[in-house]
Formats: sequence, structure tokens, C-alpha cells
Amino acid sequence: MPAPAAVDDGAPVADVVLVTVTYNSAAIVERFLRALPAALDGLGSAQVVVVDNDSADGTVERVVELAPWAVAVKAGANLGYGAGLNLGIGHVRARRGILVLNPDAVLAPGAVGRLLDAVEADPAVGIAVPRIVDATGRLKFSLRREPTIARAIGEAVLGGHRAARFPLLGDQIRDPSRYVDGATADWATGAAMFLSRRVLDAVGPWSEEFFLYSEETDYALRARDAGFRIGYVRDAVATHPGGDMERSPWLWSLVAVNRTKLYRKRHGPLRSAVYWGVVVFNEAVRAALGRRTSRAALGALLRGRVPPPVTGRNGGPDVPART
Repeated sequence: MPAPAAVDDGAPVADVVLVTVTYNSAAIVERFLRALPAALDGLGSAQVVVVDNDSADGTVERVVELAPWAVAVKAGANLGYGAGLNLGIGHVRARRGILVLNPDAVLAPGAVGRLLDAVEADPAVGIAVPRIVDATGRLKFSLRREPTIARAIGEAVLGGHRAARFPLLGDQIRDPSRYVDGATADWATGAAMFLSRRVLDAVGPWSEEFFLYSEETDYALRARDAGFRIGYVRDAVATHPGGDMERSPWLWSLVAVNRTKLYRKRHGPLRSAVYWGVVVFNEAVRAALGRRTSRAALGALLRGRVPPPVTGRNGGPDVPART
């Protein structure tokens, strides 16, 4: 069993701790922060921890200005998402649970209390996830099935949306009737995940090997290995635009490489090689059709690594902390 995430013995304590990781997020952090007091309303005590991965756009200064009640932690470097979360989790001890939240996700009033209620009402629910909607209020399909070779083939042959019609062939759950209170899945997108105290103690820290993407899949599957399940909470709502990874060749490359890395972590060499081959085929076909993101992903898969991202105007990668 992994060791619990290290917590400073002198760290403050709160019933619920909300942790977010920022990177050049000054343009989006205001809406995120202004929504938090209402989202956290009704809790016994709560603390917000913002871990900044060495932003160059004044993100930390903006956080301090808008939310002096939050704990702002300077990572000192772009550590990646999992490492940033672990750093934040270590700053404040959570008695009842931790909400991991993207800095571009905006919570509805009372959302955190509803997520907390879900994990405390059923000991088998270790992770609670909200209903995620886009900027127009339309449901986003955030629940997922475990990655398998059959599902990788289904996505390569049919495409992700068509493959999702068949549980054995698609990893995304796209049936709106499944998005009801108490629904479960193998994992869920990591824009917003509430982790119970039980899961934090049993599963331990987030993996730091992925840098960005697949760490939420890894965490959810490790929680399932420990005997817990995910619970969907329809009345807890988070607005999350997302979509950047589908436009960014660098982010898409990270997704492709990390999904093969995650599969290899959980399976033997032969099955992992087959899975890698299917993912390579998928990206190669789409690259041949002119998809720029797939060309980048194919190169990264064949090299076995993702090259450094394009440098933006702020002196760092021109990508968000996470989408």
C-alpha cells in the first residue's frame, strides 16, 4: 500500500481542503476564486491551497490580491500536475477530505458540501465527482471506463464517439441517462474530484510520473484496487470549458504517450506492446488524414517521449496548468 502523502506536522487542519494547481493562470483565476466562498458554504471549516508551478504572468500576485484567505504556495518550478497536488495536500491536513479542482473550473454554490455528503453517506464511495457542464450549461460526458486493448481498437476503428456506444469498445460513457446520482465509473475526468479521508489514507500520494494527464485515471484505478468506487453527484455542479488538449499538439502528445505509460504500469510487457501498437495505429491514421495533433502524437509515441512544449510569450509553455 502506498504511503500517505507527506503532511507537515505543523500544518494547519481543516475539515475540507481544496487544492488547485496553476500555471500562467492569471486570466482565468478570478472567476475560479470568486465562486469558492459560496461553493464551500456550510462546511465546518475549509482551506483553499493554490500551488503555482512557476507562472510568469503574475498568477500568484493575482491570487493573493483576490483571495487573501487562500494559501498560495510557490512550487519554484513547473513540477507537473501530480507533484503540484502532492505539494498542496502536504500544506494543510484535511480531516474529512480534499477537493482537487482545475483553476478553470467554476463551482456552483454548495457544491463541495454535496460532494462531501456523498463520500460520507456510503463508505464504499471513496471519490465523488460533480456534474460537469460547459459554458452554456450543457452536460459534459466526464465518466470513463478502464482503458483496455479492445477499447483502444474501438477508438482507432470507429472513433471515440461512435465507439462509446458499445461499452466493450469505448472508454467514454456518453449516455445521458447514466449521469444520475449514485452513478459510478472506473474513472472520471480530473477537473473536479473529491477524495475522502479514507481514500487519501489508503491510496496515498498522486503519481508524479505523468507530468500532465493520466494521473487522475491512475488515482481512480488505484482507489478501485483498494476497494473504493466513484460516486457521481448530479446536484454538485462545476462549469468547465476544457477543450485545449484537442487543439494543442503538445497536450495531445502528452495524452497519447501517457495513456500507453499508464497501461504499461498496470499490465505485462506483451499486452502493453499491443496496446501501444493500437494507439500508434490510431494516431498514424489520423495523421495521414492531416490532423496536426495526431502527427505530433505519433512522433512522440515513436520516440517514447514528448518534446518540450513551444515557449509562449510569458517565457513558459503556452499551455494551461490542466484542462
